[in-house]
Amino acid sequence: MVAILMLVSTITEMVSIASTLPFLATLTSPENIYNHELIQPLIIFFNLSSPDQLLLPVTIIFVLVALISGVIRVLLLYSMSRLSFATGADLSIDVYRRTLYQPYANHLEQNSSSIINGIITKTNTIVGGVLSPMLLLVNGAILVVGILSMLVAIDVVVALSVIIGFGFSYFLILTRTRKRIVKNSAHIANESTKMIKALQEGLGGIRDVVIDGTQEYYAGMYRKADLKLRRSAFENSFIGAAPHSIMTTIGMTLIALLAFTLSQRDAGFALAIPVLGSFALGAQRLLPAIQQIYHSLTSIRGSRKSLTDVLELLSSPILQSVKNDDLKIVKFEQSIELKNLNFKYTDNTPLILKDINLTIKKGDIVGFIGTTGGGKSTLIDLIMGLLYANKNSLLVDNKVVNESNSTEWYSHISHVPQSIYLSDSTIAENIAFGVPENNIDYDLLREVSKQAQILETIEKWDKGFQTFVGERGVRLSGGQRQRIGIARALYKNTDVLVLDEATSALDSETEKLIMDSIGKLNDSLTILMIAHRVTTLDNCTKIVEVSNGEIININTRSGARK
Repeated sequence: MVAILMLVSTITEMVSIASTLPFLATLTSPENIYNHELIQPLIIFFNLSSPDQLLLPVTIIFVLVALISGVIRVLLLYSMSRLSFATGADLSIDVYRRTLYQPYANHLEQNSSSIINGIITKTNTIVGGVLSPMLLLVNGAILVVGILSMLVAIDVVVALSVIIGFGFSYFLILTRTRKRIVKNSAHIANESTKMIKALQEGLGGIRDVVIDGTQEYYAGMYRKADLKLRRSAFENSFIGAAPHSIMTTIGMTLIALLAFTLSQRDAGFALAIPVLGSFALGAQRLLPAIQQIYHSLTSIRGSRKSLTDVLELLSSPILQSVKNDDLKIVKFEQSIELKNLNFKYTDNTPLILKDINLTIKKGDIVGFIGTTGGGKSTLIDLIMGLLYANKNSLLVDNKVVNESNSTEWYSHISHVPQSIYLSDSTIAENIAFGVPENNIDYDLLREVSKQAQILETIEKWDKGFQTFVGERGVRLSGGQRQRIGIARALYKNTDVLVLDEATSALDSETEKLIMDSIGKLNDSLTILMIAHRVTTLDNCTKIVEVSNGEIININTRSGARK
C-alpha cells in the first residue's frame, strides 16, 4: 500500500507542477491557451466563448490538483509512519522474546545493560533513524525522478540547472560528513549502554551508594556518557538539517539566474513566466525531496551501529527445545542420574566439576553440603538443565536431557534461590509469578502460603494478598521475601523442588517449621537443597558432600523423611 501511495503521490506532484504552466499562461496570455488544441475539450465542456472565461475553470482545476496532491501526501506520511513504528514494535518484541528464550549460560555471559539498551533504546533509534528514513529515502527518490522528468519535459535547461545546482552540492556535503556521522553513530550506541549501566548500578545498589557516599561517582558516570551521547546526536542532527538552509540560498540564486536567462530569449519575458513559475513550484517540491533523501542517508548512517547491535540480538540463539517441533516428552517417575559428569564454563577455564556420578530417586530429599565455591550451586544448575555438561551426562528415567528437550524438564522443577526476585506488584502476583491475575487460584495460594509459614503474616496486613511489596520487595524483610519465594515454588506444584540456601534468612524455628511442612507434602516430591546449617538437613534421605568440584561422600539415611 505504501509503495502504491508513493507512486500515486509522485504522479499527483508531477501533475500539479505541469498544471502550473496553463494556470500562469492563462493569467499572462489567455489567448494563446484558448487556441491551444489540448485545451479544446475543456472549452467545450464548460461551453466557453472567450479567453477571459478560461481563468475560472483553470484556477479550479489547479486548486483541485493541489488539494488532491496534499491529501495524498498526508495519507502517505501516515502510512509510512505507521509501517515504520509497527515494524519497530515487531523488532523490539522479537528481541525481548529471543532474549528470554536464550540458554541460561548465555545470560551469564551478557551484560543486562546492553540487552535492555538494545530492546528499548536501540530499537527506538532504528524506528526513527533507519526505518522511517528508509521509507522517506525511497519516496524522495521516486519523487525526485518524477519531478525532474517533468522539468525536463518543460525545459531541459531548467532541469539541468537543478540537477547540477542541487545534486552536486548535496553530493559534496555527503562525502565531507560521512566519516563524522559513522563515528558519532558508534558513540551514540556505546554511550546509551553506559547510561543504562550507570542507572542500573546506582539505583540497584542504592543502599550501598547512600552508605558509602558514592552518589557523585554514579552521577559523574551518567553525566559523562550522557554528554558524549547528546553531543554526537546533536552533530548528526545538525549535519542532517543544515544543508536545507544552504540549498534554499542556492535555489533563490538559481531562480534569479534562470529568470535572467529566460528573459533574454526571443519570445520575451511574458512567455518565460510560466516556465519560471513551473520551475519555482518544482524547486519548492524538489528541494524538500532532495533534503529528505540527504537527511535519510545521514540518519541511516548515524544509526548504523545501533542497527548492527539489534541485528546481533535478533540472531542470538534460542533454546533448541523451544523451536523443536518433534519434542519428546520428559517424564520423571523413577530417577535422576548424573553419569561421569564433567563441567567447565568456558574452554579456557579449569573444570568446575569432575567425574560426578550420582543417582537421585523420585521422592528423595537430598541435601548438598560443602565449602563455599566447591561447586554445589553449579551442580544443582546442571541437574536442573540450566547448564549443559558433557554429552549424555544427565538422564531422567534413563532418557538423556540436553538442550533439545530441556524445556520439558523445566516443567518438572520449582526453584527457590537464596536471593528472591520480587516484582513491584501484589503478594498474590508474586507467589503466582507469571500467572495472569484473573487466573490465580486463591485457595492454592492460601495453602502454599500456610506451608511456607507466611499466611498468618499476610492476613495481618490490611490488604492481605493484594498488598504491594515494592520494587524487588523492599517493603518486606529478608525472611518474608524468602518465605514468599518458597510459597511461589510450591504454587507451581511440580515434582522436583530445589532449595538453594532458601532458608538462610530465617530463624531456626521458622526454618524447621517450613522444612517439616515441606517434608510432609507428598512422598513423591523430590527435594534438592543446598544448606549450611546441619539442622536444615534433618529430613534428608541422602546427604551429598561436595568439595573442590568432586563428590567426596554420600550419606544415605533410610527413613529420614518425616
